[in-house]
Amino acid sequence: MADIAETPPPQGSRADWLADRALRGLISTVLRLPYETRVPMMGSALRRAIGPLVGYRKRAEENLALIYSDMDETARRDLAESCCDNFGRTLIENYSWEEFGTRLADTTPTGAGLEPLAEAAAAKRPVIFVTAHFGNHEAPRQVLTRMGHTIGGLYRPMQNAYFNAHYAKTMTSWGGPVFQQGRRGTMGFARHLKSGGMGTLLFDVSATGPKLPFLGKPAHTATSAADIALRLDALVIPYFGIRQLDGLSFAVEVEAPVAHTTPKAMMTELTGRLEAQIARNPAQWFWIHRRWKAR
Repeated sequence: MADIAETPPPQGSRADWLADRALRGLISTVLRLPYETRVPMMGSALRRAIGPLVGYRKRAEENLALIYSDMDETARRDLAESCCDNFGRTLIENYSWEEFGTRLADTTPTGAGLEPLAEAAAAKRPVIFVTAHFGNHEAPRQVLTRMGHTIGGLYRPMQNAYFNAHYAKTMTSWGGPVFQQGRRGTMGFARHLKSGGMGTLLFDVSATGPKLPFLGKPAHTATSAADIALRLDALVIPYFGIRQLDGLSFAVEVEAPVAHTTPKAMMTELTGRLEAQIARNPAQWFWIHRRWKAR
């Protein structure tokens, strides 16, 4: 388990501190409610209040205008609000990880990746699950953990260090070892995989790496998942947790493995898999990210 206690005290702007205080208070309040009430309530809070206040909705609308230039303003606003709603639901679901897991107890994963996954587990071959901020990215890990797999992870800290300090604890409270991105964390994640372990990576935020087409626009894309997989001969399996119409349940899709070729080709393939999911459910991707940075 990554040692969060060794992390130095968070530092940031007063705005970051105030935003964190507001979210902490909201999360603490909402967690007292029944699960079926707290999830939609948190979604509504992000849709109607926090999202507009902190600029999430505006950023989502800007990204949507960049990608869907022919979409009218009202449709972009509706989609941005739905994105904020999904973000709020995802946030409180992950803080409610025990109840979230119970809620997913009857969820049966589907997809062409299940048989290769079973074969890799039997052979103790490393497995890297690759996913994105789509639906709820923790739903597949919850479901596969309940099936008996131990799945760690490598995560990128949130920009708001105050919020990240307590959100990180929710990711390290269950499942396999979770490591913070960086030299030390990446080495720990690689050691975990090398021993025949399984881990998950999210690849859909702007990071150092080649510019690859994403939804028709170039976006810096980290090749970490492919680099590690090629070095360790790890199976690369994309998986996704897709929110269903009731707003509370999920379908978990475990897709066919990505062939080992070159890091750029593998990440292009993974990007295409995510694009296909977004095409089917555009409101479930986190449009609030600064994905198409100019740097």
